[in-house]
Amino acid sequence: MTSERLRPGPLRWLWYAFGGGLPARYREWVLHDTTCSTWLPRHIVRSLLMLALPVTAVLLFLPADLGLRVLTAFTAGACGLMFMIVHVIETTERRLVKAGYVGGTGELTRSARSHDSQRLANAQRRARVAERNARRR
Repeated sequence: MTSERLRPGPLRWLWYAFGGGLPARYREWVLHDTTCSTWLPRHIVRSLLMLALPVTAVLLFLPADLGLRVLTAFTAGACGLMFMIVHVIETTERRLVKAGYVGGTGELTRSARSHDSQRLANAQRRARVAERNARRR
């Protein structure tokens, strides 16, 4: 990936977090956002942001005791978060398609990066073992 990747500003990111598409100039950033090593925590943060408004509305406007409002808000938020996590692959793929990538790009990219990372870790482990064996001789 290039270090010149253009990031969206706060308002565009908010639009993106709520499911909006970004202009073509942010295409590489969308790929990075949905396939980097922190793609899952990023998705969870976006999900929590989207859930904040309805959960807050339940807490503030539900005509019930505070305990019931808190329990209802927590239950609704937890169910919403679970739904968003269960559909994380589809959601990130939809973001990539909106950015102009072919469907399946996210899974393929994450899989390739995972394999590359595993190969590198194995090579480093083999080098350490070989070095240890060479010192023993």
